[in-house]
Amino acid sequence: MTDLLAPYQLSILVLGLSGALFLVQLAVVDIIAIKQKHPPGVAVAQDPDDFLFRCNRVFANSNETVGILILVVMFAMLSGANPSWLNGLAVVYLASRVGHMACYYLGKKLMRSVSFGICYVSLLGIFGIGLSAWIG
Repeated sequence: MTDLLAPYQLSILVLGLSGALFLVQLAVVDIIAIKQKHPPGVAVAQDPDDFLFRCNRVFANSNETVGILILVVMFAMLSGANPSWLNGLAVVYLASRVGHMACYYLGKKLMRSVSFGICYVSLLGIFGIGLSAWIG
């Protein structure tokens, strides 16, 4: 690993683990769709009480944040952001995505929203420390 990236090993691991988490989410939604005999290519019914809907939303919500995660982590690393802050916020992001997934699967609406809020704040924090390093 290059000297530039060495301090950010934990953030790089979080990127990989996030990919693995999203693969699991994709597998879950596909398996549930197959078990429910949901026709491929047909939109999932918008019913929060349906487990397939919740699985589909988990995966969609993860896809909505992963591009932002990659961009802000790369920006922060290349700007020379404080590695402790970046690594810590990256772990918070991953933990919040796991929490969001578990709460959505279990139908825990309030905790799902709290997990999403924590995810959002962690992404904002990563951008903030990147911007601070860029300016400073």
